[in-house]
Order: sequence, then structure tokens, then C-alpha cells
Amino acid sequence: MKRLPDSLFVLVLLTISPVLVIRLVHPVDDGPTRPGTLPLSGRPNIVFILADDLGYGDIGVNGQKLIQTPNIDRLAAEGMRFTQFYAGTSVCAPSRSALLTGQHTGHTYIRGNKGVDPEGQQPIADSVVTIAELLHKAGYTTAAFGKWGLGPVGSAGDPLKQGFDQFYGYNCQSLAHRYYPNHLWNNAQQVVLPGNQHLRTPRQYAPDLIQQQALTFIGAQSSQQPFFLFLPYILPHAELLVPDDSIFRAYKGRFAEKPYKGADYGPDATTGGYTSQPYPRATFAAMVTRLDLYVGQVLAKLKEQGLDQNTLVIFSSDNGPHIEGGADPVFFNSGGGFRGVKRDLYEGGIREPFIARWPGTINPGTRSEYIGAFWDLLPTFAELAGVNNLPPTDGLSFVPALTGNGTQRQHDYLYWEFHEQGGKQAIRQGNWKAVRLHAVTQPDAPPELYNLATDRAEKRNLASQYPERTRQLGQLMNQAHQPSPLFPFGAEGR
Repeated sequence: MKRLPDSLFVLVLLTISPVLVIRLVHPVDDGPTRPGTLPLSGRPNIVFILADDLGYGDIGVNGQKLIQTPNIDRLAAEGMRFTQFYAGTSVCAPSRSALLTGQHTGHTYIRGNKGVDPEGQQPIADSVVTIAELLHKAGYTTAAFGKWGLGPVGSAGDPLKQGFDQFYGYNCQSLAHRYYPNHLWNNAQQVVLPGNQHLRTPRQYAPDLIQQQALTFIGAQSSQQPFFLFLPYILPHAELLVPDDSIFRAYKGRFAEKPYKGADYGPDATTGGYTSQPYPRATFAAMVTRLDLYVGQVLAKLKEQGLDQNTLVIFSSDNGPHIEGGADPVFFNSGGGFRGVKRDLYEGGIREPFIARWPGTINPGTRSEYIGAFWDLLPTFAELAGVNNLPPTDGLSFVPALTGNGTQRQHDYLYWEFHEQGGKQAIRQGNWKAVRLHAVTQPDAPPELYNLATDRAEKRNLASQYPERTRQLGQLMNQAHQPSPLFPFGAEGR
């Protein structure tokens, strides 16, 4: 398919269009350096951009042919692309918990999507230490803009109680199913969106409002105070919906379409449904490109503030591509040739795009084969911030892989759990990958076995050919799982 010159023109217009500036007053602590940390002036700013349900193959640098992602591709050209990096698991809340706590889903506090009333998800406990808490104590200004899903406003899991100075966006991931919600949250204050009331005449696109706040935050930063900015965007999550003024116009009519019938906006709309979409493929492509636009705006704002040279920017996704709402990951090869989608523990459900850019420190246009996962981020960011005393973590710092300095330690294994669809477990040790299905009712069943070195698509189950290796990895799965009273699993019965 030919790349579209008119889409590039629209992209430029979107990039240079003004955004609403809302002044956010934020105290700056110029006090003494905390014990056990590096001087404030010697540590990088950290921006972590997390897409929602973006597949490994949805970006150009990973082989996408139908969707334009020039800014994400630029990140890779100016930084390092990791080809074997994994999410925390294959759905939202536990994947984010693994990311923020530095523990895999056999240990982390939140292991599944569990809603609570009146709005939000099961909260992280006070005893849990997050990346934001570590960096905040080390003198970083911390902020999150996007989707939270780890505890209601005012609960122990409120982002303001988990190390963030500031939050704006969706607290509840269920409400984030709608791109035109009737409210968002600014810290503990509910922000009513009058243009979206009762889901009848949607006018205020939440991702744009969230992006405005993120850019305003960057605009308020200086080189005197390091900051950690967490951007858990909701694009391109299941509801296929994007403003008409977006790059959607460049994709409309380019693909054969199968209209999707959903829960439309109007008097009978529910907060958690997905709207109908006559152009699901064009809209999905436009949503990915709008996400890419946001990435470009963040990079431009960092440069405008003179911060880009001392800022580590990382881009990834929380899990594999979804199939809800009319999405078609097969058509776009969203899995990049890997088996599985969201909710699978095959590679397509958990192996994610992972790109890091840090001018002058990370060599441009480089590629890493380091086998890592979200729980590596806590020790990595802690090392960059000069934090020495870490909470229990399953992660390894991959600073040597980023910088090319020192010897990079390697994991003995990586482990995942999924608490829906009868329970699933997966483990990777070297190139061997084991996957156990029906883990709740068959917790000791032999897992499937794959050799990723020769079978990256996990098509050939080798369990019968290598029974001893299969047995060993099955035992290692059982050892990696620690019982959780909040999220009981098949292993609890052993």
C-alpha cells in the first residue's frame, strides 16, 4: 500500500496546532540531596510512555506497513529498540502493577482486573513501594497523566498516595472504555466535562485533554529539578473512535471495512461499552497515528524546554492487541508475526514494542536483544536516580544495556500469570518458553513447550519431545507463584 502524502500534511497541521494551556502550579523542592542519591543536577529526567493495547507489530519500526508512526519510528532511529521486552502480563491492571512495583505477576500485589464500587479497581496497598515513591523520595517531581486503574480516588491505591505529586485522567479503567467520558479526575477533584454529559452529544475527546495537561506539565519543568513523567495513554484501546479532524481522514476509504455495531452514544449508552464504528480499520489506524502524534508533541516540548538532552524517554505498551470493538489485529498484523492477542500468554499477548531514547547516552539506531520485562523498570530507574535501598524486586537494572557501559546481568527466567479464562501461566528461560492453560483446574498439568529460537510464532509444541525440560519449567512455574488472598489462583490449592 502506498504511503499517503495528504496524511503527512494533516500530521504537520496537527503537530503545530496550538493546545489549551492550563497553568499547573507545582512546588519545586530545592532542598538538600536525599541520602543515598546522586546530586539532583546529575540525574536524568524520565518519561515513560505507555500505550494501551498496542501490538508489537503496530508500529513502523517493527514492520507495520499500513499505519504511519513517524515519531515512534524516530524514537527508534535516535535511540535503542529492544526486540525481546515483555509487559507485566496480558491485561491492564496487573501489567501496570508489575511495572510500578518491580515484581512479576506471581508476586505483585494486583494480579487481575478487579473492579470496586463506586468507581475504580482494587487498590494497591499502603505497604507496596512503587517507582514513583522511590523517585519522589529521591527528589524527583512526579506526575501521571492517562489511565490509572490501581485504586480509587482517596484509597490506598490513589496515585497521590503511591508517589505521584500530580495525576490527571481516568482513575477507573472501566470508564476509560469511553473516549468521551462525562468526567475525568484532576488529583482528588472530579473534572466534569459538560460537552460529554450523559454520553449524548460527545464533544470533548479525553485523550486530547490528557495530552494538554501532560504538555503543560513539561512546560513547567526546568533543568534544576529532575522529574518522572508517567504517560499511560488509552490509545488505541478498544473503543474505535477518533475526532474527525485527525489523521482519520487520510485512512478513510483506504481499506475494505466491516462495520461494527456497538453501544452508541445517546440516552441509553452505558459507561463501559464501545460505540458503533462504520470504519473500524481506518479508525484504528488513525488512533495509532494520533498516539504517534502525542509522542511527537512530547519530544517537541522537551526540546522546546531545553530538556531533551538529559531526558530518558521510553515507549512501550501494556499488553498485546485487542479484538473488541471491531478491531482487526490480523488485518494489521498487529502481533508482528507472534501468536496470540490480549489475554494470551503467548508472545503476541505479552511481547511489546520497547524503545528508549536518551541523546548522548544511548547510541542512535541501536538494537538490543536483552530479554527483559516491566519489573526491570524499578531497579533501572532507581539506579539512574542514585537510589540504593530497593524494595523486593524480581527485576534487573538494564542500565548497562542502555548505555553500553558494564556487563548486563541476565534473568534466569521470566514468569507471567493471567487470572481469567481458567487461569494461565507462562515462563521463559533462555529460548525455552512454557505455557500452561486451565491452571485453576489443572495446576500441575504439563505445560506446552516452545523453542523461541526456532519457532518464534509458537506453532510447534515440543512437550512430548522434551519431557524433562517440560517438567522442569512446570515446576519452576509453581515456585514462581506466591499465593495471594486477593487474587486466588490454581496454585493456592497445592
